[in-house]
Amino acid sequence: MESLTWKEFERVKLQIGTIVSASTYSEAKKPAYILHVDFGAPMGIKKSSAQITWHYSPEDLIGKQVLCVTNFPPKQIGKIMSEVLVTGFPDEKGNIVLCIPENKVSNGTRLI
Repeated sequence: MESLTWKEFERVKLQIGTIVSASTYSEAKKPAYILHVDFGAPMGIKKSSAQITWHYSPEDLIGKQVLCVTNFPPKQIGKIMSEVLVTGFPDEKGNIVLCIPENKVSNGTRLI
């Protein structure tokens, strides 16, 4: 794997947001949810499509804080425009486990 510089890493904007709504994305090719994630001022609420249906129900996700990449360009995923990338790790079967903080932090807080 190629190394990157600290300056390159600093360009990736990883921020905490709180999921304020989650619904099944029935038109997705693979099972997914449409998430609305609140990053606080000035970013506000951003939309994302996330394939996290194995470990989480929409009800479980409301109020959960997640780590997101917030400076990728928006990406069209089916009929929705995904504005942020919700991060996670694959478990032993390849199902995604969300990357979440151990303790609550302010929305919009950047990973340092």
